[in-house]
Amino acid sequence: MDIFSIIKLICGLTFFLFGMKVMSGDLEKLAGGKLESVLKKVTEKPVISILMGMVITVAVQSSSAVAVMLVGLVNSGIMQFSQTTFVLFGANIGTTLTSWILALSGLQGDAVWIKMLKPENFSPIFAFVGVLFAMFSKKEKRKSVGTVLVGFSVLMYGMVFMTQAVSPIAQNENFTNIMVKFSNPFLGLLLGMVVTAVLQSSAASIGILQALTLTGGISFSIAAPIVMGQNIGTCITGLLSAIGTEPKAKRVPAIHTLIKVLGAGVCLALFEAIRLIFRPAIFEAAATPWGVAVIHSLYNIVTTLVLMPFAKPLTKLTEKLVPEQETDKKNARTYAPDELLLQSPSVAVRECEGYTKKMCETAKQMLITSFSQIGYYDKQTAKWIDRQEEKLDAYEDALGTYLIKLSSYAVSESDSRKITRMLHAIGDFERLGDHALNILDSAKELSEKALVFSDDAQEALTVITDALIEIITLTANCYHKNDKQTATRVEPLEQVIDNLTDRARADHIDRLKQGDCSIEQGFVFTDMLTNFERISDHCSNVAATLIEVGHNEFDTHRYLNEIKHGDAGFDAIFNEYQEKYAI
Repeated sequence: MDIFSIIKLICGLTFFLFGMKVMSGDLEKLAGGKLESVLKKVTEKPVISILMGMVITVAVQSSSAVAVMLVGLVNSGIMQFSQTTFVLFGANIGTTLTSWILALSGLQGDAVWIKMLKPENFSPIFAFVGVLFAMFSKKEKRKSVGTVLVGFSVLMYGMVFMTQAVSPIAQNENFTNIMVKFSNPFLGLLLGMVVTAVLQSSAASIGILQALTLTGGISFSIAAPIVMGQNIGTCITGLLSAIGTEPKAKRVPAIHTLIKVLGAGVCLALFEAIRLIFRPAIFEAAATPWGVAVIHSLYNIVTTLVLMPFAKPLTKLTEKLVPEQETDKKNARTYAPDELLLQSPSVAVRECEGYTKKMCETAKQMLITSFSQIGYYDKQTAKWIDRQEEKLDAYEDALGTYLIKLSSYAVSESDSRKITRMLHAIGDFERLGDHALNILDSAKELSEKALVFSDDAQEALTVITDALIEIITLTANCYHKNDKQTATRVEPLEQVIDNLTDRARADHIDRLKQGDCSIEQGFVFTDMLTNFERISDHCSNVAATLIEVGHNEFDTHRYLNEIKHGDAGFDAIFNEYQEKYAI
């Protein structure tokens, strides 16, 4: 094996790893939010959780990626640690699909259909179709499909390069001598662990092993322990991802490693017992790519069947090995998803949506509660509003930073629009909280100075706050449901509220002139009206952004100007609200 064969081997491995990354990234894009919705349906029912783990792993083509995803979800408090055990069992089985695909490189035969199944023959076709999709398709999903096909082709050609690179060592006596040393199962196990830990990809190390089997120099008795070691080595990615996380999240890679180690112990003991007692001839026969795929699948299936009944004891053992600290409970509240979820952007986007909806609901409750304080100020309620405002500030700071980071990752067009919508919305939600606090201050001033509004002023405030409660509710509903139809009702009501505040302000000036209202009352009343206007403006911003981003545009000023001039639908809703809310 000369220097050029080594270069070709490195090139093949590089192609393989790059193709795997590209393919898994765009597969996740295609899956979109479905990954998160599947994870959130995980229950304590073993079979369902195992199936979900398999589905997710097949979708992203990496059990390590699923483990990292679970670490992030547990660290954020979205999932309980106890829910992850059976998902990991399923992920271990799902990841074996890759080895079956790679086994196509070992197909032998002269029939045309067999030749077409060989990677060097079908990969160029896949690549050509993928490039056509990626370059000429206008639909984002088709472009992603194209990228997946190209990534898959690069991956398979990497396998071809590795196979060609190792083929010269088939008759090499030194290679044979080295392989004999690995007939010791523990050395084979160690080799598999080290190579996989270095590459951080069990698929890549399995691919290398499958390529080496084509030399005919590796028997099944050597290949089996190496495969078991490779399955342990793949846990390194999850262990690295847990660095810096809370102990509850460290438990995920801990139990994943525990499952793999116990599985290797059981399977290796069973394998060696069969080899020493029955001495089946197939154990000393030359392994094949298909044989490696069979070993890989059998190992994970047997491990799952053997350890499933002990899932709860394994969970409790892991909890004892990695105990929860008091800081976990103290820092239970988070204001943005875990940064580990950035490795799964589509999941991170869905989680950010959940956090922004919490902001929206918090702002809504703060405003409605603050209205109830006008004339009925209560210190305990005021303290609650203060705490909620602090939470909104924390949400905006943490979420804004997180969303900016997330926007730099490769996300789908749909997810990119959602990030844009959220970045604009969180600012409006935080400002709504500020206005709730301002109204609370006005209510406090009224209470402390024993100021009472006139009947006319009180009636105007009641009508306007009723209208504000409706616009806030409309805004929250359309944002929670991404309902563009409901969003179109917000701007007409905003215009009605503007008219109401203008009318109330004019009436207030008349009362001042007539001496029916004091200057002190006037200042408080005017401050409230200003805040009322700003509240409706921010509601309008949220609704307009939702509509415009949904249309893949972002020019809210143009949108608002257009609907205000000659739009029959706008006029009808405006007249409806004008009649409903009149001073």
